[in-house]
Parts: sequence; C-alpha cells; structure tokens
Amino acid sequence: MAELPSTARVVIIGGGAVGVSSLYHLSRAGWTDCVLLERNELTSGSTWHAAGNVPTFSASWSVMNMQRYSAELYRGLGAAVDYPMNYHVTGSVRLAHTSERMQEFERVRGMGRYQGMAIDVLPPDDIRRHYPFIELHDLKGALYDPNDGDIDPAQLTQALAKGARDMGAAIVRFCPVTGVRREGGEWVVETAKGEIRCEYVVNAAGYRAAEVGRMFGRTVPMMVMSHQYILFDEIPELAAWTTESGHKLPLLRDVDVSYYLRQEKNGMNLGPYERNCRAHWASPDDPMPEDFSFQLFPDDLERLEHYLEDAVRRVPLLGTAGLSKVINGPIPYAPDGNPLIGPMPGVPNAFEACVFTFGIAQAGGAGKVLAEWVTEGATEWDMWSCDPRRFTAFAAEPDYCVAKGLEVYGHEYAIHFPRHSWPAGRNRKLSPIHDRIAAMGGQFGAYNGWERANWFAGPGDDVSEDSTQTFRRDGAWLKRIREECHAVRDAAGILDLPGFSRFRVEGNGARQWLSTLITGAVPRPGRIGLAYFADDKGRIVTEMSVMALGEDFFFLITAAVAEWHDFEWLTKHLPEDTEIAIKNVTDAFSCQILTGPKSREILAAVSDADLTLPWLSHQSCQIAGKWLQLVRVSFAGELGWELHSHVGDTADIFAAVWSAGEPHGLKPFGMFALDSLRLEKGYRAWKGDLSTDYTVLQGGLERFVKWDKPAFKGKAALENERQQGSAKRFVTLVVDSPDYDAPYMSTLWKDGAVVGETTSGGFGHRIDRSIALGMLRSELAVPGTGVEVEIFGERYPAVVQPDGPIWDPSNERLRG
Repeated sequence: MAELPSTARVVIIGGGAVGVSSLYHLSRAGWTDCVLLERNELTSGSTWHAAGNVPTFSASWSVMNMQRYSAELYRGLGAAVDYPMNYHVTGSVRLAHTSERMQEFERVRGMGRYQGMAIDVLPPDDIRRHYPFIELHDLKGALYDPNDGDIDPAQLTQALAKGARDMGAAIVRFCPVTGVRREGGEWVVETAKGEIRCEYVVNAAGYRAAEVGRMFGRTVPMMVMSHQYILFDEIPELAAWTTESGHKLPLLRDVDVSYYLRQEKNGMNLGPYERNCRAHWASPDDPMPEDFSFQLFPDDLERLEHYLEDAVRRVPLLGTAGLSKVINGPIPYAPDGNPLIGPMPGVPNAFEACVFTFGIAQAGGAGKVLAEWVTEGATEWDMWSCDPRRFTAFAAEPDYCVAKGLEVYGHEYAIHFPRHSWPAGRNRKLSPIHDRIAAMGGQFGAYNGWERANWFAGPGDDVSEDSTQTFRRDGAWLKRIREECHAVRDAAGILDLPGFSRFRVEGNGARQWLSTLITGAVPRPGRIGLAYFADDKGRIVTEMSVMALGEDFFFLITAAVAEWHDFEWLTKHLPEDTEIAIKNVTDAFSCQILTGPKSREILAAVSDADLTLPWLSHQSCQIAGKWLQLVRVSFAGELGWELHSHVGDTADIFAAVWSAGEPHGLKPFGMFALDSLRLEKGYRAWKGDLSTDYTVLQGGLERFVKWDKPAFKGKAALENERQQGSAKRFVTLVVDSPDYDAPYMSTLWKDGAVVGETTSGGFGHRIDRSIALGMLRSELAVPGTGVEVEIFGERYPAVVQPDGPIWDPSNERLRG
C-alpha cells in the first residue's frame, strides 16, 4: 500500500469506478500530482456489487455523450493500460409495448446516430434475429444498440487504477477521511493515516457522499436505494447455443415492465427496477453503518416475483434455470436520477463526482468531465444535466430526497413526456397566491421547487396524470394553452411567476466590473437589458437581465433553476479587495407578468406609474398601497410589464390587477403558453437554446456584443470567430408537422445529410404553425432555405425564417 504523501495538487475521496476514472483522466490531462484516498479496498462501495451493464442509451443528450464515451474508452482500455479485462460488447435489445415507447426509441436513435452510433429500431419480426429465445407477445418493436454490453466492474476499476499509477498518480487504500479544513487558501484533508494538503478536493464517495459532503458544510441531495438482481444457474440449451454461435445473447431490457435480462456466462442475470422499491438509511432509526464495505442487504425476493414471472413468459428458457444467488446492494440516487459531477456549490476548489445510479456505464465519461472541470474550469459538452448546482437547498431535505429517489427508481425506465409533471416531492415552495391560482384551474409544474401553473384547466377537462402521457400535440391542455395565448394576443394575460433568481450588485466600480463580464453594454440607470456571459472560448455561460437602479447599483435577474450556477459565476469573478458587494435576494421578491394590448389600461386603473415610459425601462410605483418595481419587458412578445414586488405583497397586488383586468378580458396563463409565445419571438431558453455547446455568435446574439469595449470575457475567441466565420448559426424554422413538435436535439437534414439540430420546439398559437429553434450549418442559415426536421423517426419539411421574430417582426406591439 502506498504511503500518504504530505501534499498533492488534487485529492480524490473514494475508490470506486468513478473516483478512479477521475484520477485516470486527471493524469491523462497531465495532472499527475494527484492522490486518491479509499477508506477500504478499491471497489468496496457500490462498484463491487454492480451488475456492470454499459448502455449508451439515454433520452438526455449530455448523458448519452458521457455513456458513449465510456463505451468507446472501455473497448480500448485493456490494451491501453496493459491490463486484462472482461468486456463483452454484446449489443442490446430494448423492447417496446406501446407506440409511445417506439417514438421514444426513434428519438434516441436520431440522437445516437448524430453522435456516430449505429443504433437501430426493429419491427417485431426482426427481434428474434438478434434474440432467438424471445416470445414476441404484446410487442410493438425494439431498439437495437450494437455498442451495449457488460464489463467486470472490479477489472474496470483496477485497469483505470493501473493506468493512473503508471502515469504517476497515487492511490492510498485503507485510509478513511475523517475531516477537512480550509487553511491558507488550501485544503487540509484529515485521515486515519495523517494529513494531506492540496489545492483541489473531489468528493467521489459514492453512497457515502453525503457523509463526506458534511465535512465541507455541504448537504448533498441524495438517498440510497436497495437494488437487487438475481443470478441463475447454467442453462444447458443456452450453453450449447453460445458454443455454436460463438457469441453471447444481447442484453435484453423490457423497459415497459421494468427489468433487464442478461446472459451471465451460460446462465442469466435478471435485474428489475421494481415499483414496490425500498430506501435504506433514510431515517435516524436506520442510520448508515460506520463501515458497509463489501456488504449486502438481506434478500427481499417478494418484491421481484412479478418481474421474474414476466421475464419467464418473455424468455421461457429462464424458467428452466435454478436460482443461484441474489445480490442486494446500495445504490445512491439524486432527486432526478442523474449523478452530481462538477463544482461543489458554495465551496472553493471542491468538486463532486458522486451519486451515480449507473456508475459503471458512466464512470469513463464522468472521469473525463470531472477532469475538465478541475483542469480547465469548463467541460467540452454542456453538462448541466449532471451539475451539482442544478439543485438548491430545498432539494437536500431528506424527505424530498427519499420521495424523489423512490419515484425515479420505480420509474427508472419511464418515458419522460414533455407535458408530464412527476408528482412526488411537490409543493416545496409556494407562491402566496398558490391556492388562488389552483382555484382558477392551475395545473402545476415544479421549477427549482417553485410551483408554477403550466396551464389552466376548464370545467370537465381531463387533468389526470395519464392524460399527459403523449408526445402528440393534443389533449385538453392544447385547447387551453391556445386560449391562453389568444387572451394574451387580444386582451391581456397574467402569470404568477415566483422564484426568479435575483442578485443585488452594488458598490464602487460595479458598472465597470459588469462590463468586463458581459459581451454587451451595461444599461444606464432606469433601464434594463439582456446580458450574455461568455467563457474564455466565447461560449454561452448564461443570460441575465440587468436592471440598473443607479450608476453602480444593479439587480441581476435570471432563471429559477440557475440560482446557484449564476450566483457562483458572479462571485467567482469578483476581484479581491473590491468594494463591490453581491447578495442573493431571491427569496425576498416575487414577480407577476401582465402582458397584452389591454395591459396599459389595466395598470392605469390601479397604479400611479408613468405608463408612457418606453420599452426596456423600469420604475418604482404603488399598487394597492404596495411598492413594486414595474419593468417594461415581456417574454411573451406583447405590450407588457413585469411586476416585481416583495413576496408578502404578492396577493394584494394580484387581487388589485385581477379586479381591474376582468372587465378588459384579463385571463390567467401558464408556463406552457409562455413557451409558445416566446418561440414565436425567437426568444432563447436557458440550457436549451443557450448553453456552452454554442458560442455567442453561433447563438445569433451579435447584437448583444459591443465590439468597441476594450475587453470582456471571451472577446478574443469571439473576435477570432468573427474573422474566421462560424461553422453553424442559430435559426428559426417553421415546420410542416401536423401532429408533433420538434423536441430538443432533433436532427436537421438537407439532401440526405445531417446539417444541424434543434434546440427547442413547440407550437405557435398566434401564427398557427409548428416552430423549431436550432443550429444549422452557416451556409444554409439563409431565409427561405428548405430543410427537414427528424421528429420521432419521421422527417418533416421546414423553412428557415428571416432573422428576427416571426410574430410582430418589427416589435410594434411590444413597443406600443
């Protein structure tokens, strides 16, 4: 065993597949002065009992990228590090019982092929060609992934460890971490073998990540599930087939029933994700043991009976085998089922690479992503789906984590429909008028925990959860969204919008400092404007609204879910010894949007504001005796204002506006309508249209770049891009699709070639057309160019629109 060095550049806590992959990738990046600390032996946590499946399938673009990278890495890892590995690239067959599941498969096939993978969708008659022992009852088809397979988790971890050691990194086993402290701008990691000082620390502690997080004052949003799989004895018929064919069966997943079935040598491995699942170590009465290394939970086979019976009907060969062993081990879950990879929120020079539900499949890609965060401060792919800052404080509450973990595990293979809201862990953060909005018919979704109305149901509308289980453009919600959009177009609509993230920035030099961070101009007092923050490569980090209250006094407003991400971006770039102060005041304020051609008349009846002030202005005024900041902007693209007030004044202001507005046809509208309205204006959405996958210029945001400023972050990269030209450009497309709208990352085609991708899509109810925003090869980003959009496997014609909004292109209604 290696001795504990006194210093290192990076210390990684945790010796599972993810921690060791992080060490390996840091070493490959040239950071070899790194040490991994493991409390027991490598793999002693969740890795040792993992089934070792390595799928590339994901409905998430970024997670698919990460898993694809893992599969590619593993295929060559043994030779690269000179370590023997059992990696079986068997392919997989993923079954579909419904047409909606087949649509999901078509979408994933499109994304996979864009990433260079030969994923295919099979009709029922083709399934037996890949899996001869299957029964085809109740099937609509399947997805075939030739890159899927399984790997020995211990061999994978040891191979990565050997590769890291060969490059100079160190691994210290049987060295539990007992604490950390910040000292002289460095971390001091305290262990049973002594102390080690370092510049960076990584929490890769798996299901013990919460315990390590507490050492940093960080509450990690996670819980631990019990996951069982069953190993079966050898099946002679399968052994004979394997010998004759020379290969193993592909991994079979019946996702609509919720299990996988894999050939294990000449036997089988059945792994269900059961609905009647169980959390462990979820209460003070059930604490996590001080040491659970290489241990398992007791068998609980009653939970698996339904899945075993179904699997035997699907593959009768399984019914001839005796049960050999049950593995029941702990697997950590974050509230959305994705891992935590990236900066540890609020903690300097600390990172997380933990809470992996599919740690073996994702370990390779996770190590790459983590190493990029540490060495470069940014990642190649936009990895917001796994960023620890996507959760704020409410998400770490134990009952919330348990509720969401149980829900995600029990629906591990579920289809994620665009209009569906998962019910567990809800009503965490409520507007003061939540009950009133609900009484109006509001159907809610959670946005960083804040409940906002997605749409408003009318009498007799089907508001069941099942009604949203569709990709089609139909349902009661479609009619109501259309009515809401038309109310905004013809009269006025009001949207209660709690949870905007808000930062107060003030102090001598605040204006100049902001100017160095954003690509454009800083607004003058009394004005508000959009600001884009780029990284050193010119990529889009975030968008904020900058409200200037004084020469060096600003409110920055951003998306609810961006709260911790954007606050950290600001504070990270704050100069030392500055007079500038930044304060997160998100919880103190709320917002209502009032928009539509009658909105001025409504406000005139209840406020003392000067309603002649122009677009992009703001002012303090009174409604119902309550102060608010009235902001002349509208994300809906109509004449309108945002009403920013103290949270406690929300109800009085809403009541006054509603009473004045009813005679003018004022109606409530929701987030789905707002999304439709913003698409017609070409307004971008954060972490869809706006992400680090694209530069500011690719994003079509040149009008927000002030080239004559002496310096701003990303300027050199953007100037170079302006000279060289952008490979792709942002476009708005009108799509001829009668039933479906383009989801995120739908492929764009031209003359049989892939030429781009969509970044968001939906139906525009003011123009009665389907709209997609996206990125297209620059030479094709010309108004009138015809392309095709691949939506659930079908290609639909689309036309590039002129630059600017489709609805009200001259902004006359907006400025009215």
